Amino acid sequence: MEIRWHIAALIIGCAVVTLIPRVLPLMILSKLRIPDMMIRWLDHVPIAVMGALLAQELLVSDGRVDPAGHLLELIAAVPAFLTAFLTKSLFATVIVGILTLIGLRILI
Repeated sequence: MEIRWHIAALIIGCAVVTLIPRVLPLMILSKLRIPDMMIRWLDHVPIAVMGALLAQELLVSDGRVDPAGHLLELIAAVPAFLTAFLTKSLFATVIVGILTLIGLRILI
């Protein structure tokens, strides 16, 4: 088997470029003392990102807001949100959401 060095260099370069934004902030932030107010603010970032992703997925269709186009997904989101609220478990939330959507698609 012949090794194509330009492809190997490309793969290694991609790995380094992917690794830098993940490792560098971790190395820098591990040495700093972050104020409590900033930590409390950062606790809300994953929730805000998830909310933005879900809103776009559940409400936007072809670049416009169209909740009717995602009616089954919106119905399946209700038990998933309740599960997330009650259990605080990402795994349980995903399982409930998937199973609800599967059940709705079978029934309708």
